[in-house]
Amino acid sequence: MEEIRNLDIIIELAVSEDLGDAGDITSESIFTDNDFHRYTLVSKDEGVLCGVDVFSRVFRHIDEKVSVETYFRDGDEIKYGDTVARVYGPVISVLKSERIALNFISHLSGIATKTAEFVRAAEGKLKILDTRKTLPGYRELQKYAVRCGGGRNHRMGLYDMVMIKDNHIDAAGSIGRAVDRVRAMWGNRFRIEVETRNHEEVQQALESGADIIMLDNMSVEAMAEAVEMIRGRAETEASGNMNLEKIRSIKNCGIDYVSLGELTHTVKIFDFSLKEA
Repeated sequence: MEEIRNLDIIIELAVSEDLGDAGDITSESIFTDNDFHRYTLVSKDEGVLCGVDVFSRVFRHIDEKVSVETYFRDGDEIKYGDTVARVYGPVISVLKSERIALNFISHLSGIATKTAEFVRAAEGKLKILDTRKTLPGYRELQKYAVRCGGGRNHRMGLYDMVMIKDNHIDAAGSIGRAVDRVRAMWGNRFRIEVETRNHEEVQQALESGADIIMLDNMSVEAMAEAVEMIRGRAETEASGNMNLEKIRSIKNCGIDYVSLGELTHTVKIFDFSLKEA
């Protein structure tokens, strides 16, 4: 797994909110530090694995005496009943870590699995992008999960790409004026994407020299016409209420990208079970 900034801080926050000041008052009253057991992580779902290294890291964070042996890597397809990992160590430490570790791997695998579903629907004819609609503090992890599912990342934050949206345009007075001000400050340092709501704005974005033109909440027919207007002079991105059915209907329009907040903000967790072996 690639390095995720602040991962240890995120894990520590999760540990703090689960253990508080008193720790696991249930496990610590039943077991001693001399009780060791082995556990098995089993998939109860089918899809794309993500977060197995984070899962392991949670146990090490709480107690380095806990060992985790993994049998799959992030991005692997797993099916119901697969043994994903085995955990061995002090019972108290394993039980302290269990829910936190499962929360990470279940959430991230859910994102990767959903992303893979959209990638399959696109059939390689357009690229699936995420958005900034992520849980606070989890953005790098969630965007990593999107990549594990075969998707691509849109901008990471407000700092790495210019996105001129409707509020910018309305306040600046026009697309051209907004783009000119960006170029005056940054030159060509950043790529510029412009959100458009109709064909008139598409034409304005073209004339401004935008690198990417977002076709926001347009019908399939309007998107196809916009792509014909653009004729490769800028890349195109479809956005707004996208779902599997709509992706299947626009995949032959010539659009380059589709962005979906759903990949990260509406996630069904992937079901895992950690049981004593």
